[in-house]
Amino acid sequence: MAGRLSVVADKVGVSEATVSRVLNGRPGVSEATRNAVLTALDVLGYERPTKLRGDRNRLVGLVLPELGNPIFPAFAEVIGGALAQQRFTPVLCTRSAGGITEAEYVDLLLDQQVSGVIFVGGLFSERAADHSHYDRLHSLGLPVVLVNAAIESMPFAKVACDDALAMEQALGHLYSLGHERVGVLLGPSDHVPSQLKLDAARKYWQRNHLQVDPRLIVHSQYSLEAGQASCAQLLDAGATGIACASDMLALGAIRAARRAGLKVPEQISVVGYDDSALMNSTEPALTTVRQPIEPMGRAAVEILSQLILGSGSTSPALLFEPELVVRASTAAQR
Repeated sequence: MAGRLSVVADKVGVSEATVSRVLNGRPGVSEATRNAVLTALDVLGYERPTKLRGDRNRLVGLVLPELGNPIFPAFAEVIGGALAQQRFTPVLCTRSAGGITEAEYVDLLLDQQVSGVIFVGGLFSERAADHSHYDRLHSLGLPVVLVNAAIESMPFAKVACDDALAMEQALGHLYSLGHERVGVLLGPSDHVPSQLKLDAARKYWQRNHLQVDPRLIVHSQYSLEAGQASCAQLLDAGATGIACASDMLALGAIRAARRAGLKVPEQISVVGYDDSALMNSTEPALTTVRQPIEPMGRAAVEILSQLILGSGSTSPALLFEPELVVRASTAAQR
């Protein structure tokens, strides 16, 4: 920082003390000098301090893994609207296979001198991923909020749905219907939300003195196609009920069951997670565990706004309660 003060001071023709006063928002500096120092920061390619970015375009990065899964557009709609109400402009960044990476989006957002970033899902939930771009954001002191369960070392404010309770609700529903061979279809093994769901499932089985065939635990990528392919193991293991870690996985499981000549829910029951758009319009309508998208999205924006204004804390970890929504994809075991 001392080196940067010297370079900026030389560029503007003022003392390092004057540059320091500008960067720390202290009085005793003329408006012309203050503008000159800030312009020099931009010209030299230095990041403005967080509190000096809020008045500059009021941009906020909104980073999503994809838009194909309807849960993410739903979050984008809520968060984008809440940001607009706070007079921020969201900059939507969506990762895609072979496209711009999350780290590259962070570079672009920093070039735009955003006031903060909200990540909805993403690499912060994957233990095996590269997290160096999060380290960079933390070192810069940029306000960041993570929406979804994150690895424990992430030093940012977090908003998430209670994954453990969601799995307990799904399993409780299936066992209450008389199903004895209940499988779980999860995301990748290094994915924190799936780890939380699996831990909850094991505790549920242990608490209820249930012996579970290891073949009834399957990990998959998060997509309908991957869910369909991965569900074959559960069907081979004789599962009559399946609790899935997402609605897309659940729809894949239903497709796999039908391809195997099984009727849903007469012969196999399926529970999803998210309650994303149109899940009440599928055939059959999907029983699922609903994430409270509206309050989660608004809470994320409120926390970020407070951080940008300097009145918030990075310590909040808000955990929202899910809700079981029973529809037509589950029924009593015959």
